[in-house]
Amino acid sequence: MADQTVFTTPDPTVRELLATHSNLSLDVRSGLMLDGVPLQAIADEIGTPCWVMSADTLRKRAAKLHNAMKSAGLSVSTHFAVKSNDHLAVLSIVSQAGMGADVVSGGELIKARKAGIPASRIVFSGVGKTDAELRLALQEGIAQINVESAEELEILSGVASSMGREIDVALRVNPDVDAKTHAKITTGVAGNKFGIPYDEALGLYRLASELSGLRPVGYAVHIGSQILTMEPYRAAYGRIAELVRVTRQAGLPVTVVDCGGGLGICYRDEGEGSPEALAGVIRSELGDLDVHLAIEPGRWIAAPAGVLLASVILRKKVTEGSPFIILDAAMNDLLRPSLYEAWHGILPLSAHDAVLAPEEACVVGPVCETGDTFAQDRSLPPLQRGARVAILDTGAYGAVMSSTYNARPLAAEVLVDGDRWSVIRPRQKVEDLWANEILSEGMRVEA
Repeated sequence: MADQTVFTTPDPTVRELLATHSNLSLDVRSGLMLDGVPLQAIADEIGTPCWVMSADTLRKRAAKLHNAMKSAGLSVSTHFAVKSNDHLAVLSIVSQAGMGADVVSGGELIKARKAGIPASRIVFSGVGKTDAELRLALQEGIAQINVESAEELEILSGVASSMGREIDVALRVNPDVDAKTHAKITTGVAGNKFGIPYDEALGLYRLASELSGLRPVGYAVHIGSQILTMEPYRAAYGRIAELVRVTRQAGLPVTVVDCGGGLGICYRDEGEGSPEALAGVIRSELGDLDVHLAIEPGRWIAAPAGVLLASVILRKKVTEGSPFIILDAAMNDLLRPSLYEAWHGILPLSAHDAVLAPEEACVVGPVCETGDTFAQDRSLPPLQRGARVAILDTGAYGAVMSSTYNARPLAAEVLVDGDRWSVIRPRQKVEDLWANEILSEGMRVEA
């Protein structure tokens, strides 16, 4: 699995990281390039920290996924997991690449619509949809709601009936299959908050067919994220296939199976989840069911498309152990290393720095938390004050999880398209941090 703290192989070198990231290259004069753009040029003009996304990478990965399904003889609807990156520019690009949206909140639903994604290509997942969110979904006329509990089924029926509407629903089933990924991103094991227990699914499907306002159309399953092998998918889809057959034997129609997402990427040296292999598993386990198939990729599409640029504030020597390389980016920008112990590649922007002999260093941010750490004892070229780096594979669960902790403004966001780039979110101004804060009556702020 990718999210771990102990590795048995040496850290990838600069050359090895470049070899696994086809959208990155090292130019002897311009330094690290994303597609046709020198990242130093962006950092010079915009400053750091700064997120940079590759439009071309988003398009290519969406096309590769679609081609894998088509080559396997499958007709599969793809719904981009908006939680992985909800920027309007990103949503617009994946929509133009033929993807719909998988949303988990009313806000995501509205953003998907704002980005031009038709309601007919939106699926609403999540364990805790409010009445207001359900009403919004019904008003918009989205394609499907994935229901995750008996309680939600009753609530949705009541909301739909009160509005005089009907909506397609799929029951999200918890198949009790371990995806062998990080504990905080597994979602299909008994004890997780997600989904309906497998043994209760048929009874609830029957109930859904009797409730007003609901049209039960099938089942959904999602077992976790950053999945690199096909065995967990095969086990989960096999259980869903059996459930479809049993449901039909009970006289209830099933026309949809939502296969979820979770396909993993290569952060370090673990290899990448194969869309061709996933298509093969879907075909072998579900291909003979005569159902409409759907998948919900997020990380696999967006993560390799993005980098986080940062500058070295200072290099702190210690008496024993590796020096601390303190960046101007922090856990409020990129939370994954602190939250999941996640490994992200780090490359210098300077071609000169990139060829220096590596040393071990701890890469950290300036936030007042010990957990504000990007890398422990990482083998890196020696980085001095003022050096710039790119933290790799941050296009998913990067900017979207940012906060303003320690009163640190949100970083700027940039989109690269070929050899052109543009700012898609300006850096937040410090004064914006309190723009919507209200003092209690009688209080005042001294000038």
